[in-house]
Amino acid sequence: MDHHSTLKVSKSEEEWRAQLTPEQFRITRQHGTERAFSSPDFDLSKTGVYHCVCCNRPLYRSQAKFNSGTGWPSFFEPISADAITSHQDTSYGMSRTEIRCADCDAHLGHVFPDGPPPTGLRYCMNGVALTFEAE
Repeated sequence: MDHHSTLKVSKSEEEWRAQLTPEQFRITRQHGTERAFSSPDFDLSKTGVYHCVCCNRPLYRSQAKFNSGTGWPSFFEPISADAITSHQDTSYGMSRTEIRCADCDAHLGHVFPDGPPPTGLRYCMNGVALTFEAE
């Protein structure tokens, strides 16, 4: 399920550290995870678009957001199929599908097959990896 393409945004570790907060860097560049229920953007009533915090690529529409009860922002589909890439993740003794930004390779979260219709998928994202632009 891996999709590889030429990244549109490529920066050195020093450039990413200068641009991002320490928590954003830990999550997006070092494949970390924020604490459950700590996301800065859990409000389901807001309408707009969620972007990658690293490169500003549009990733998810608020209409695809739902309350999964997991403590992380969850979406049932990305804004477009080419907005994200999928990668096998076997860290911590688990087998999961990691989701990254297609433009800058930022770690965003994981996708699971337990979401709502119409896709049945749950894109479980780190809120720190996303910025929100209201419509």
